[in-house]
Amino acid sequence: MRSIIHVVGWLLVGEAAAMAVPAAADGLAGSSDWTAFAISSFVTAGVGGALVLASGGKRPGTVTVRETFMLTTLAWTVLSVFAALPFAFSSTKLSVVDSLYEATSGLTTAGGTVIVGLDALPPGPLLWRILLNWIGGIGIVAMTLLVFPFLRVGGMQLFRTESSDRSDKLFGQAQDLAATIATVYVTLTMLSALGFYLAGMPWFDAIAHGMSAVSTGGFSTRDASLAAFPGVAHYWVATVSMIAGALPMTYYVRFWLQGREAFHDQQVRTFISFLLAAWAVMAGWAMLQTDLPDEMAVHEILAHVAVNVTSVVTTTGLASDDYGAWGGFATAAFFALFFVGGCTGSTSGSIKIFRWQVLILSLRAQLRRMVTPHRVTMVIYAGKALTDDVVQSVVNFVVVFVLAFAALSLALAWTGLDFLSATSAVASALSGVGPGLGDVVGPAGNYTSLSPAAKLTLCFAMLLGRLEVLTVLVLLTPGFWKR
Repeated sequence: MRSIIHVVGWLLVGEAAAMAVPAAADGLAGSSDWTAFAISSFVTAGVGGALVLASGGKRPGTVTVRETFMLTTLAWTVLSVFAALPFAFSSTKLSVVDSLYEATSGLTTAGGTVIVGLDALPPGPLLWRILLNWIGGIGIVAMTLLVFPFLRVGGMQLFRTESSDRSDKLFGQAQDLAATIATVYVTLTMLSALGFYLAGMPWFDAIAHGMSAVSTGGFSTRDASLAAFPGVAHYWVATVSMIAGALPMTYYVRFWLQGREAFHDQQVRTFISFLLAAWAVMAGWAMLQTDLPDEMAVHEILAHVAVNVTSVVTTTGLASDDYGAWGGFATAAFFALFFVGGCTGSTSGSIKIFRWQVLILSLRAQLRRMVTPHRVTMVIYAGKALTDDVVQSVVNFVVVFVLAFAALSLALAWTGLDFLSATSAVASALSGVGPGLGDVVGPAGNYTSLSPAAKLTLCFAMLLGRLEVLTVLVLLTPGFWKR
């Protein structure tokens, strides 16, 4: 455990350093909340430093598969716990459970919130929420591209890089890739923030929503989310920013190096095509259900449809309206969209486009085998035959994802929630969407009225979904702990 403790300790030190940013913001604004962040930073740095010293300064060399499973799960859990400290100590005055929920939702980029009165909060807590989204987004991308391929979780090995494929040394072997991802991520965030500012947002809100949209985290600086700002120009900025975050970070590098050839990426093309189709269907439904007095009304409806559909598909959670009140078809459609997700190697969550592609291709191959049993049928993706372990891992992931959704929905219903609230809250937590459906947890509400047991259940669901389900469940198997 020394290597694991060493890495977790340094991660906590880094988290403590990040707390200095909202502390400085509160200090400049004259808010007393800076002390809450200072104390939290001191405690977090102290524990992190103690873990580094307790590990004997052992730096990780070759990390085994079991160590990496433990490291990924433990790191996200511990970071969420310490990220909750500022919420408990600051003017948000959240309970222990509420603080843990808010922190977990931020780091996993789930986007659900228990805070009421965001408009009146000082800049420190608002900035800390956004920072958690942004840090969680880049953390998920790094873990997806550098760790999950090695662990062979859910078909991720198809996107393995040469550096991580040659050896088991996960740390220090992919520095160039990590630097490239970070550069792309920061650039997209800056462009998004500039777009929001040009669309009419104040600089602070523009930067916050730029970080939230690109990370597909969904936290906002206002209770009404995007609806708090006049006009619809920022809806389109949010739409483009969320799509940018839902594309693979490595896709931008390929586009820069390969130009038009990058447009042939099968996953990206399927994602964009699906998104456009969902826009068209939902816009058609909205126009049939809404009186359109003039051409401007059509433009506004298209903007609302684009930003809300994109937000759910990319598992962001920013909202311009209560789409749960758009009618029965819209409610069912948005619930189904919870399970789509963006591209592999992006900041988005849920099942993701690649896995849906593999499932459909596998189903097609199975139907062909039924018609011609003696025919050799392979699953072809992007011109290459997928191995059986890739297909099997995808099928296993989806099956476990559905079983986890069913079990957690029953657990949440046990706490007293109605069917729609329970199922949509769990679907939202597992997929990282943020708002659920209905009057309680829908876009017009939040999670503050849920019982502590329900919130803790959702915390587990957020970690389970963000860590690709199997990464957490493997720790519960007896064989994992055998030497």
